[in-house]
Amino acid sequence: MTGNIVAPKGLVIVYTGDGKGKTTAALGMAFRASGYGMTTLMVQFMKGRMHSGERDAAISMGGKITIVPMGEGFTWETKDAARDRIVAQQAFAYAENEAISGNYDIVVFDEINIALRYNYIDVEQVLAFLDRRNVSQHVVLTGRNAPEALLSRADLVTEMKMIKHPFDQGILAQKGVDF
Repeated sequence: MTGNIVAPKGLVIVYTGDGKGKTTAALGMAFRASGYGMTTLMVQFMKGRMHSGERDAAISMGGKITIVPMGEGFTWETKDAARDRIVAQQAFAYAENEAISGNYDIVVFDEINIALRYNYIDVEQVLAFLDRRNVSQHVVLTGRNAPEALLSRADLVTEMKMIKHPFDQGILAQKGVDF
């Protein structure tokens, strides 16, 4: 394979599907990268400001991982699509500005695929950002129903598939496992 090796570049990574683990996979990457001195920004598009263990853990990482919740909850928790679009647009503007600042090696747009699915953000906005970002910056896009345009553009796509879920047995989300 000599001669076919491509120099390292910032990857576009999509974690999608109906199974759990999309955000967790992105956090695993952030944790791994922090071991090499890399910095990660995770902007949460849909998740609200409820307490989460991952944010507490990120704070303890000494600034290597920054998590910023900018959502007001998932779509089934709201009835105001116009407001959801405004909030998602604000989150995207913040994420894009911070990403382009050069302060982060990895930027995670957590649950952006849901915002794209409901047309709170236009896929063209995301593709344009990918064109403008630093070529060495890794970008991770998570959430169900990733649009085909992102799947085509990505260097890595992983689909999480749900086989069984405790919620179907009446077991609610648990501290340390789900949040």
